[in-house]
Amino acid sequence: MLNSLQNPFSLLGRILIALLFIPAGFSKIGGFTGTVGYIASKGVPLPEVAAAIAIAVELGLGLLLLVGFQTRWAALGIAVFTAVITFIFHAFWVDPAQSQAFFKNIAVVGGLLTIAAWGAGAWSVDGQSKG
Repeated sequence: MLNSLQNPFSLLGRILIALLFIPAGFSKIGGFTGTVGYIASKGVPLPEVAAAIAIAVELGLGLLLLVGFQTRWAALGIAVFTAVITFIFHAFWVDPAQSQAFFKNIAVVGGLLTIAAWGAGAWSVDGQSKG
């Protein structure tokens, strides 16, 4: 039975993970100055460049993940980005209130790595181009 649900689950999983990133990318565009200020407050060098990279990853790679195009690379890119920013923005060893956000992000990285390992499934641009 679960084999018959593999493609719908793969699609649903991609949609749900993409929902974390695509709206965040749009939000960063709309609030670019505030985003740059927040990034700068964490001591990240070149905060404008960092904000632009965040937008490209969240919006660009998020959309690729959503439609399932170059899915393994998109998932891997988002996973690396998420792992890096998690240690910068959710340092629970400095602020214990960040613990839940830190481990949530680490779990998201795990899901993204699973997508990178197994691909998007048949209900994706990648899957349609194979068949």
